[in-house]
Amino acid sequence: MKLVKAYNSISLIVRIICGLVIGSILGLLFNDLGIISLLGQIFVGALKAIAPVLVFVLVVSALAQGNDKLDRRFITVIALYMTSTFLASVVGVIGSFLFPQTIMLSTAAEADVIPTGVGEVLSNLLINMVANPVGALVEGRYIGILFWAIMFGLAAKRIAGDASKKMLEDISNIVSTIVRWIINMAPFGIMGLVYENVSTNGLTIFTDYGKLLALLVGCMLTVALVVDPLLAAIVLKTNPYPLVLRCLKESGVTAFFTRSSAANIPVNMELCKKLGMDKEMYAVSIPLGATINMDGAAITIAVMSIAAANTVGIHVSIITALILAFIATLAACGASGVAGGSLLLIPMACSLFGVNADVAMQVVAVGFIIGVVQDSVETALNSSGDVMFAATAEYSQWKREGKSLPTFLGGNTKVDI
Repeated sequence: MKLVKAYNSISLIVRIICGLVIGSILGLLFNDLGIISLLGQIFVGALKAIAPVLVFVLVVSALAQGNDKLDRRFITVIALYMTSTFLASVVGVIGSFLFPQTIMLSTAAEADVIPTGVGEVLSNLLINMVANPVGALVEGRYIGILFWAIMFGLAAKRIAGDASKKMLEDISNIVSTIVRWIINMAPFGIMGLVYENVSTNGLTIFTDYGKLLALLVGCMLTVALVVDPLLAAIVLKTNPYPLVLRCLKESGVTAFFTRSSAANIPVNMELCKKLGMDKEMYAVSIPLGATINMDGAAITIAVMSIAAANTVGIHVSIITALILAFIATLAACGASGVAGGSLLLIPMACSLFGVNADVAMQVVAVGFIIGVVQDSVETALNSSGDVMFAATAEYSQWKREGKSLPTFLGGNTKVDI
């Protein structure tokens, strides 16, 4: 117990940094420590397993016991999610014009289902929304989980008695406690994930496709450190960087290594609680953000599609590029919240320029090669943005109600730091 208390007394961020360092060193020195890789797989597996259950019970409980104050905040956060994703695709287009890229193509990638148009992406979203709720929970399809959780929650609010609502709250608290136990073991999981990446890939990824990777990461950092903070500043009318940096530190770091917005939902839920946010608000907005707040995906789709056009000698006009930005925004909302989810939408965007499917799938193959870094940064941007915009909507409501902002944003309201 003394060892456990000593472990818990150290900041989670400090423990994660220690895991990063140890995992990197082991990855450079050893190539066959399967037990270390297993730690990472167990951590990500546990997060992915508990996340659908957490989202379902939190949304049902929040709506069953909720009031009518969610509406305006919910509209604000959806507007921020969609605006940010569109601006991210514009940044990707601008970056591609400023630093045009071509791709050395090799072998075509393979995939089971490749969307061929925006209509198909949206159709898949609607079909998944009304899919079997048990199947959605098992397979981690969050649009379906959200839809049925909202239905159950609204129905429970109308007909459930106080005892039933209390039971839903207790179940929600039980699952949340399990999530906190899993998150507390993040340093060991991240150590395993870092070890696996370093021992398997080394640093060769930076030499073969370095310029393309640099463009993608540069665009994502621009959105994370300039575009998104600007949106938050417009809404909050205060310096947003303490919030931005905190979200990047506490959400972005774990998302970087799990490479899954869905797996990072429990981490974001815990961060929202620390930020003093209303559970009724973040129980819905965080899983929704993992579905539609896809800045990194929009950038990846835009940059890779224009690079594909450049590679085969197709001229991309400014008007066509702007249309691409719009399409990338819609397509990004249909990207699955798993590692590499945005890459399979590249052929759809490439079709806008007349790039054939064979070439487009070779571009997808390149995406999987650089995905070791690209997908990690993309997920960190997406996931940290989920919390930042949810908090922005929440705090803007505080200001409208005359309540002070948190102390770390210059106000007087104390939150868990």
